[in-house]
Amino acid sequence: MASDDLPGINRKNVTGWLTERSEVIGKIHFDVVTHGRSNLTYKLEDEAGRKWILRRPPTGHILASAHDMGREHKIISALGPSNVPVPGIVGMCIDENVTGAPFFVMDFVEGSIIKDRIDAQSFSPDERRIQSVSLVETLATLHEVDPESVGLGDLGKREDYIGRQLRRWKRQVDEGSDREMPLFYELHKRLEKCVPDQEGYGITHGDYRLDNCMIGADNHVAAVLDWELCTLGDVACRFGWHVDVVGREGHLRLTYYE
Repeated sequence: MASDDLPGINRKNVTGWLTERSEVIGKIHFDVVTHGRSNLTYKLEDEAGRKWILRRPPTGHILASAHDMGREHKIISALGPSNVPVPGIVGMCIDENVTGAPFFVMDFVEGSIIKDRIDAQSFSPDERRIQSVSLVETLATLHEVDPESVGLGDLGKREDYIGRQLRRWKRQVDEGSDREMPLFYELHKRLEKCVPDQEGYGITHGDYRLDNCMIGADNHVAAVLDWELCTLGDVACRFGWHVDVVGREGHLRLTYYE
């Protein structure tokens, strides 16, 4: 897709905005990194090879709570000084006249996104094992951060995390779909009846997995990405979700891709 034709991007306005906040050499080339119902991500590169990432909401119908760019910008900015690897923030724009919606820009982090078996097969078993360990260590580092100490104490409610998640996702379905889904509502009722007690709280990413992390040349996590679902809650619950994703063996399923 030609740079000038990218949906959701006013090339001239964004270039002007970025030039006021960062050193830009020559023209900027724009590419879509992801698209769909999640927040849109674009890669920007000037003629000197400097790169940035721009994030903005989808161009169609959106759920405000799931596409709050200011919130995601706040989270990444707050975690910047911590030991959690996140991209550096360039700035946030709330003026929708620039490109049709609020957006923020962050530094581009070099590395690999491992989405599937084909991506995984470009690494050796030893490299994938290092990635697996780093993924868990990075999650532990996030969960060790005191929300108050980084200015995220007001990010969300601290109690009843699982109950809140159940209500949130039911609301997302109610607002985002007009299909009949009796099995979904039956499952929701069953889950509501067996919510365990919460022990403590911390910062939860909300969608932590391998393909939401940038893997650096040393096979360690270079940056954790896609923070739109981040909140405060039961970190043990999020670790349990991670264990379920990677498998009971304790290693990423990708480790076994040959």
